[in-house]
Amino acid sequence: MRLAIFLFGIVIIALSPVSPMHSAIVRVAAAADLQPVLPAVLADFEKQTGKHVDVSYASSSVLATQILNGAPFDLFLSADMSFPQKVADAGLADPPIEYGEGTLVLWARKGSPVQPLTLETLQSSKLHRLAVANPDHAPYGRAARAAIEHLHLTAALQSKLIVAENIAQAALYAETANTDAGLISLTSASTDKFRSEGSYVLIPRDAYPPLAQGAVVLKHSPGAAGGQMLLEFLLSPAQQQQLAQRGLQPVK
Repeated sequence: MRLAIFLFGIVIIALSPVSPMHSAIVRVAAAADLQPVLPAVLADFEKQTGKHVDVSYASSSVLATQILNGAPFDLFLSADMSFPQKVADAGLADPPIEYGEGTLVLWARKGSPVQPLTLETLQSSKLHRLAVANPDHAPYGRAARAAIEHLHLTAALQSKLIVAENIAQAALYAETANTDAGLISLTSASTDKFRSEGSYVLIPRDAYPPLAQGAVVLKHSPGAAGGQMLLEFLLSPAQQQQLAQRGLQPVK
C-alpha cells in the first residue's frame, strides 16, 4: 500500500504544471534597432542558461501599446526610456533600467547618387528621398526629426522624407534603393551586410537628444525570472562590450 501511495505521488508530481515563475521560455519585446544586435547575444544566453528566448521586434511605441493591452511578454527592451516608463507607470514593472545608448547615422548604399557620403549630403540637390523612422512610434524617428531641426533642414527635407514604421524598415528602404539614403541606427549600419553594401557618417551627438535605451521586466509574467536573468546578462561587462561592437554604447 505504501508503495502504491508513493508511486501515485510521483505521478501527481510528474503531471503537475511547471511553476510559471520558472518558465524555460523568455518572451522578449525588442525595439527594431536591436534586430541586428540581439541574435548573437541570445544565442550565448540560451547556451549558458538552457532557456529559450522568443523575440518580437517592432517600434517601441507599438510594443509598449501591446504590453499595456495585455500582451504576454517577460522583458521589454525599448529604444528609449519613455515607453518602458509608461509600462512602469501602469504598475506592470519597476522603473526602467538603461542597458545601452543608441547612435543615429546617415547611411547610403554604394550605388546611391549621393555618394561619396558626407554630412553635407543632407543639403545636396542629389538627395531626393531620405528614409526616416516614424517619429510618432520610434525613438530613432524622433532623433532624426530633432537632428533635421537642429541642422535647420526642416523646410529643405520635408518633401523628401520617406517615413518608415520603424528604424529597421528605414534601413531596409535605404538598402533596397527605395530611397537615396537613410537616417538609421548605428546598430544597422555596423552589420557586415551594411558595411559591405554602403557607408555611413555619424550625426553629431548634440543634434538630437541622447538615445538612452531602457528595459523593464514585467512583474507578473510567467517568465519574469528568466526576463530578469536576461537583463542581467545584457548588463554584464562581457555583453556590454559585445553590444558596443555592434553599435550600442555601453551603460555609463
